[in-house]
Amino acid sequence: MPTADDIILRLEALADRKNVEGMKRFAIGGKHTLGISIPVLRKMAKEVGRDHRTATALWDSGIHEARILASMVDDPALLTEEQMERWAADLDSWDVTDQVCMNLFEKVPLAWTKAIEWTGREGEFQKRAGFALMACLAWHDKKSPPSRFMPFFPAVEQAADDGRNFVKKAASWALRNMGKRTSASWNSR
Repeated sequence: MPTADDIILRLEALADRKNVEGMKRFAIGGKHTLGISIPVLRKMAKEVGRDHRTATALWDSGIHEARILASMVDDPALLTEEQMERWAADLDSWDVTDQVCMNLFEKVPLAWTKAIEWTGREGEFQKRAGFALMACLAWHDKKSPPSRFMPFFPAVEQAADDGRNFVKKAASWALRNMGKRTSASWNSR
């Protein structure tokens, strides 16, 4: 299995400045972006497999794509609240926020609590993480009854007039995904 340092060297070798410029048009990027696509990162994640220690080292590198990859290879069974809080505090881009929520955070029971808690945060991407979790849970958790989603609605309503586009869009995403659940399930609540 490759080490985190090996993976970072590989990521840096795949860096594409032209892609970074293209990503900027979609407001993608953080402090250290390499311009590597999600399909390439998913392929690397399959090669690496689940490894909590490697994920931690990738995250700590601060590299945009390494952080996305970290969310793909981390083991949800080893995810702690402390790690969720630490990673959430580091979020600096909407795409990393969404990927971390979709690839890792939504897979733990604590996601339900953090979804509501984080929508009360001031930081733009921390607040977005709460709504991204809501959207992901509504999209992927097919077993939960509609009543489980009811506590999300006040937070979504409150964010409807948030002046920050990334927050507003995530609140809308959460609302749309909750609304896509079958009408029969909402009527059975």
